[in-house]
Amino acid sequence: MSNATISSKIQDMLNLENDGSDDTTLIDNDHNRYVMSNKKSKYPVLQVDLRLISDLVVVVVSAAIGGIIFSCLGQPVIVGYLLAGSLIGPGGLQFISEMVQVETFAQFGVVFLLFALGLEFSLTKLKVVGPVAVFGGLLQIVILMFLCGSTAMLCGAKLSEGIFVGCFLSMSSTAVVVKFLVERNSNNLLHGQVTIGTLIFQDCAVGLLFALLPVLGGNSGILHGMFSMGKLLVTLSVYLACASLLTWSFVPRFLKLMIQISSQTSELYQLAAVAFCLLSAWCSDKLGLSLELGSFAAGVMISTTDFAQHTLDQVEPIRNLFAALFLSSIGMLINVHFLWTHVDILLASVILVIVVKTTVAAAVTKTFGYNLRTSVVVGLLLAQIGEFAFVLLSRASNLHLVEGRMYLLLLGTTAFSLVTTPVLFKLIPAVMHLGVLMHWFPSESSGQTEEKISVIEAHNRLL
Repeated sequence: MSNATISSKIQDMLNLENDGSDDTTLIDNDHNRYVMSNKKSKYPVLQVDLRLISDLVVVVVSAAIGGIIFSCLGQPVIVGYLLAGSLIGPGGLQFISEMVQVETFAQFGVVFLLFALGLEFSLTKLKVVGPVAVFGGLLQIVILMFLCGSTAMLCGAKLSEGIFVGCFLSMSSTAVVVKFLVERNSNNLLHGQVTIGTLIFQDCAVGLLFALLPVLGGNSGILHGMFSMGKLLVTLSVYLACASLLTWSFVPRFLKLMIQISSQTSELYQLAAVAFCLLSAWCSDKLGLSLELGSFAAGVMISTTDFAQHTLDQVEPIRNLFAALFLSSIGMLINVHFLWTHVDILLASVILVIVVKTTVAAAVTKTFGYNLRTSVVVGLLLAQIGEFAFVLLSRASNLHLVEGRMYLLLLGTTAFSLVTTPVLFKLIPAVMHLGVLMHWFPSESSGQTEEKISVIEAHNRLL
């Protein structure tokens, strides 16, 4: 072959590789920018999205800084992630202006959060405080849904939006509350057991609430909504039946095989667990349920085996990273100017939430035969809005169930609620002391005696 022919072929190859090297920028209706590179290239070329890499670096670094600062201040690191996201987002310093790719990437945070939650699921823990945890927790959710739905109708808002706000407000922060109880060695006291049992039930109810959101987000009439709910329940029943079958037949054997194969390194087991979670979430989404419900179901399936704790240890670092990314992406949606302009409304909303949730939780606990002192402490411990409310809010926003100012108000109220939670917990002893002085509660010694008697009676009922 002559040198001229070889030179000609090399030149043709270079022309093919460079053909289409000019990048094309596309802008959608939401002003998100997409860059199409090498669109006409006939050879596989490794593509690198430098914009996404830089955005992820900014998000992770800012979340780490925010988490460290708030941890040193004794505040929940969740709030640090949120505020870090609000500072770098479009409503803050605008380090990140095109959010669609970051938000898509951060959606894995929701999946792994609920997967880990399913792994920690324990029916035995719920049995300890049985009725007040399950039926009392359910009653709290129903009461808040009824109150918010009635308020929405009286104010001329959509009933579905009011019902969602009730679901949203019913969630309390398991991480923050349990951490406080363990630090005070109160987790084995009666009010600690009731609180933890209720929190576990709320966490379990998250999966079912996700199944309810598509029905609330529909624009059809009541009849069509009932039909959709019935269809959804049938689909959910089939999905859960298949999951139950896999739990007893496939999952234990699969995990045992992965343990044997990955005896030298845990890398393969970790990958298999993540793949199982994502596959379950994908199947659930394809059936018209949700990614969140599928990932939670995957965790519950593994929680029934002897490998639940090992799986949680393997997945926890991945969950923490993506959870921080998810919460930071939620924070990017916070408009700092909106929060500052409406700070009075937000503070009033937080106070209202604390009063209403404390009253409802205390009244429900008292209904199940617990003394007033225990009931009030449980109410105060459950008075905040939890971290899984962000997951519900994100899903509701995708379904256009809440939009605009309501979305920002709920977002800001939740953030303020978590910030004020440590302060509220520090006020609990003062509230109890005031109750003793006003003769609302028995003295501390007699109160502890009553708690011990109630614990013994609860265990006797269980036996």
